Amino acid sequence: MATEPIPLVDPVTLRVLIVDDEASVRKVMAAVLAQVGLRCETAASGGEALRVLKTHPIDAVISDLQMPGMSGLELLAKVKQSYPLMVFLMVTGVDDVRVGIQAMREGADDYLVKPLQVEANIVVASLTRALHVKRLEQEVENYRHHLEEIVAEQTAQLREALRQIERSYDHTLEVLGAAIDLRDSPTAGHSRRVFLYSIEIAKAMGGLESQMRNIAMGAWLHDIGKLAIPDAVLLKPGSLTDEERAIMQRHAQIGYDLVKGIPFLAEAAEIIFAHHERCDGSGYPRGLKTEEIPAGARIFAVADTFDAMTSDRPYRHALPFQTSREVIEQGEGKQYDSEVAKVFLRIPDETWETIRRETAAIQASAFATASDIHALGKLVKSGD
Repeated sequence: MATEPIPLVDPVTLRVLIVDDEASVRKVMAAVLAQVGLRCETAASGGEALRVLKTHPIDAVISDLQMPGMSGLELLAKVKQSYPLMVFLMVTGVDDVRVGIQAMREGADDYLVKPLQVEANIVVASLTRALHVKRLEQEVENYRHHLEEIVAEQTAQLREALRQIERSYDHTLEVLGAAIDLRDSPTAGHSRRVFLYSIEIAKAMGGLESQMRNIAMGAWLHDIGKLAIPDAVLLKPGSLTDEERAIMQRHAQIGYDLVKGIPFLAEAAEIIFAHHERCDGSGYPRGLKTEEIPAGARIFAVADTFDAMTSDRPYRHALPFQTSREVIEQGEGKQYDSEVAKVFLRIPDETWETIRRETAAIQASAFATASDIHALGKLVKSGD
């Protein structure tokens, strides 16, 4: 079966098979085409034509319609089956356009009318036009044949581009998180720890796979608003005055305003906005209650309290895990979401100790890596 592309070539390079049961017709047609340098083979019947096609490189067939044994239409059907890209011109002795149309409906590319008082350039023009059409048909067929491969390749390229964008986003988060920890040096490593604690709690709760990445980013950037808080307030070693406390509490609103306009952080911004809300409505800045608070912010509240109590601060040493557990248990349903608190209390101390140990192994100002955040993508996909 012919599978190679048929190029649009100069007529003198075409290879033509003339099929007619009349020897005189074959000779006349061959002589006419030879005038323009066409190379011709001849066959006296349909059967002989098929044998020639098997042994000779042929670009086009010019066949008589009425022949004993195998007719031109029967030969056309066999040629189209075995050589779908072969050009086929039908020669009819009936000066009736309906015969030519019938032949073309059955697969002929064009037709010629007997008696063959034709010029070579007319035949060449018909052949060249048909070859051009065949070339276009094959290009379409090749496109269809390779469409799945093309789509798969383009899909892979798109996915890689999206991964590059995602990695770029994650590196942006790294820089932002590092800036937060460097700004608030007494709590260095805090952003990374609450990021990991929040994810651990969310995984234990289950059903939050689609929100995991937003929870992670919200926890990671929760204190970004502190970048705008004056050093005199943010780094003050003693207790804050009421005025200073009001300034400090503005960091939730500031952080939300900084992040909400970034499309890939829009949902995380809600967690940043609500990370100091409390289930009994005593939090800030909006005094939200349980169901009004985003799930990620409710999870973060427990993770944040746990880290604050179990980390060294300028005014005290880290408290034991058990002490923080008791505080969270006492605040269940009041300061903390009951379900979140229960899940947290079921997680063994070894889990938290492992996270703290791994975090401490990195330099004091360590921050989450892009791979940490990027890994959440796999977690989300596995839960879909």
